[in-house]
Amino acid sequence: MSAIVVFDFGGVLFDWNPSYLYESLLPDPAEREWFLREVCNPAWNIEQDRGRTIAEAVALKSAEYPAYAAQIAAFYARWPETLRGLLPEGMALFDALRAAGYPVFGLTNWSAETFPYAWEHYPFLHTLPDIVVSGREGLIKPDPAIYHLMYQRILRHHPAAKPADLYFIDDSAANAAGASAVGWHGIHHTSAANTAAILRAEGLIF
Repeated sequence: MSAIVVFDFGGVLFDWNPSYLYESLLPDPAEREWFLREVCNPAWNIEQDRGRTIAEAVALKSAEYPAYAAQIAAFYARWPETLRGLLPEGMALFDALRAAGYPVFGLTNWSAETFPYAWEHYPFLHTLPDIVVSGREGLIKPDPAIYHLMYQRILRHHPAAKPADLYFIDDSAANAAGASAVGWHGIHHTSAANTAAILRAEGLIF
């Protein structure tokens, strides 16, 4: 069985960063850093990736920081401004692997309510045989259950696939380690060049 590659999206293929939006909403760097660390922070955002609704998330955080209610609401009301498009180097790696014939899938921590924007605006997503979106499943990386779910989806297309055939590329070291813990090859993506070198060292030819 040839290798199967599973891509994370944010930080690997997509250039997503809340700072892109808040540079205009909170122009003072110190205030902006505090806000993204203490208010609309990763711990809050990941719960939407786990399946919590945006309405609930905004209401909870606005009650906690009422003086910043407008800025909190903007996180999702103006969410497209946090996404600056695709990362060319990551997409070049994606394209090269596909051109070489390797099956490619997607596994992303992403809110079910914002993922449709990406689906509508980035047609390459439609070419993937399957994508597991955490917010739709109520699971997030690095929970082993989400990797098992991705594996079951892959088996629909490649019934002979073994966990050891899967190579998972994620910019989070913890998420890459989560893949390794279930028998995949987890690759911590620090650059497209480094990831390509790791894949080639593992025997992938592209």
